[in-house]
Amino acid sequence: MPEETSMLAGQFTDADQQSEAAHLGMWTFLATEVLFFGGLFMAYILYRHLYPDAFAIGSRQTNLLFGTLNTAILLTSSLTMALAVHAAQESKTKIAVRCLLLTLLFAFGFLVVKGFEYHEDFVEQLVPGPNFNAALPPRAGLFFWLYWAMTGLHAIHVTVGIGLLSVITVLARRGRFSSRYYTPVEVSGLYWHFVDLVWIFLYPSLYLIDRHA
Repeated sequence: MPEETSMLAGQFTDADQQSEAAHLGMWTFLATEVLFFGGLFMAYILYRHLYPDAFAIGSRQTNLLFGTLNTAILLTSSLTMALAVHAAQESKTKIAVRCLLLTLLFAFGFLVVKGFEYHEDFVEQLVPGPNFNAALPPRAGLFFWLYWAMTGLHAIHVTVGIGLLSVITVLARRGRFSSRYYTPVEVSGLYWHFVDLVWIFLYPSLYLIDRHA
């Protein structure tokens, strides 16, 4: 049996059927994730409508440099992930591995930048609770509850993505993917693009709106 078809699960008759099932499974999973993040975004929209001034003040406390840097990192990682999928489709294993490694590097870079940002937030007492910055209006605490919930959940998804892409990279280095079998690379790419897409919505919501009000 060829190497690229050795990963065919027993319940499938051929690689095409397995690929369709994998894509359907991933799209179904991503749909549930959209609902999950959608609830947080709806809460954000509601409270921003109710307390626009407090949310504007809270938004101006976020670090625009860190947010912009992480946006650039994730957008670039989407490019390298897309190139990895294309390389796998063309049986260019070395290029696929290099692009996957670059994607992992950008993912780690995102978490490092986010770590510095979180540290700054702790120093400036921007963590909701008894020690929240007394110079800010109390309702600004709602903004930071959502800020921590949304960015923290997104960071968890980035971490999961690192684990997923690490496994795919190892398999790619072993030559498990080619133009005849690249479904795991493609499905992993769907997940990673979803992570990037969520951040594209988080960035303007948390860092840009009312920035210069």
